[in-house]
Amino acid sequence: MMLTPVDLLLILATAAVCTAAITLLALLVLRRRRQRSVTAPFVVLVVAAIASIVCSTLVIAALMYLSLHDLQVLLWVVGLSAVLSLTTILLTARAVSRSFTHLGDAVERVGRGAVVSPEAYAARELADLSTQLAVASERLAAARAEIEQLDAARRQFFAWISHDLRTPLTGVSALAEALDDGAVADPADYVRRIRVQVATMNRLVDDLFELSQIQSGALRLRREDVALLDVVSDAVADVHQLAVAKQIGIEHAGVAGRTVRADPHELTRVVVNLLTNSIRHAPAGSEVLVSAEQRGDRLVLSVLDQGSGVDGEDLTRMFEIGWRASAARTPDAGVPSGSPAAGSPGAGLGLAIVRGIVEAHGGDVRAAHVPQGFRLDVTLPASAT
Repeated sequence: MMLTPVDLLLILATAAVCTAAITLLALLVLRRRRQRSVTAPFVVLVVAAIASIVCSTLVIAALMYLSLHDLQVLLWVVGLSAVLSLTTILLTARAVSRSFTHLGDAVERVGRGAVVSPEAYAARELADLSTQLAVASERLAAARAEIEQLDAARRQFFAWISHDLRTPLTGVSALAEALDDGAVADPADYVRRIRVQVATMNRLVDDLFELSQIQSGALRLRREDVALLDVVSDAVADVHQLAVAKQIGIEHAGVAGRTVRADPHELTRVVVNLLTNSIRHAPAGSEVLVSAEQRGDRLVLSVLDQGSGVDGEDLTRMFEIGWRASAARTPDAGVPSGSPAAGSPGAGLGLAIVRGIVEAHGGDVRAAHVPQGFRLDVTLPASAT
């Protein structure tokens, strides 16, 4: 027998009322339980859906079924299906909850600094999340290790800077006290030695200021086409006293006729620092060679000394702030104490400044052992002309 329009409206109205009532009850439950697990809304909503279907079916059956036997059969079928469905839902929700709990434990371990491995989860989203967490934990561990290394380097750097400033300050204080007491035979010599110590401090302060500008991005370059020979000549003049004190000759090859697009003042500082480093660590009476070579649109400026260089593992570290050479490259060997050429005892700033200036020009700097000795290479964009 076909359903009449009235019967159909009654069925739809009954199902709508039952579903609305149970849905409203489920929403009230969720609203009252704000602090809930991630699986709670899933379980409540699925249970509400099953309950609304069961409720609607039973109410409609009670209204329309004529046979009590058929109604009992329907009750058993619907009840058993609902129980089995709810059991499956609860077991699934429990498994999902355990997965989230396990993932939460992994997050907590990452927060304590541990490196976690990706876990295999049945849900693809959880497996992907676990993989991402493992990758993040490795990156965090690497970042923490780098921060610890940088912090240790920073503490060591400030200790060295303090020492390098204290040394000339102590010398100036002692010399000034001697002059004040009138217990010196040659006051002019003491004044000259005070000037040397003051010049040392000035150079160190200038290096610190230059390095702060480089690191803060405040270094402003005034690029122009620069004759490399002029830059090298000015730099050689700046380090003349240091070279003479160690009886080191400075020669150049392939420099004449080369031009480079750079800030002339900053490029001169680069060459001065490279020459100073080579002279201080080269054997007394040896030679330092400055050479240039065109490689495509790049110009390679090299400073070669006959020293032993640094250990292979330190070739890249020697451009770090505060790094100091090994005993094989002890600075100023053979330079008389108190000489104007002696300079700063070395705070590990010169080569760091070189790298900062060169990278600001779009170039790079490298160090290498060669058969002739130890070489520092600076690569810069060549002039377009």
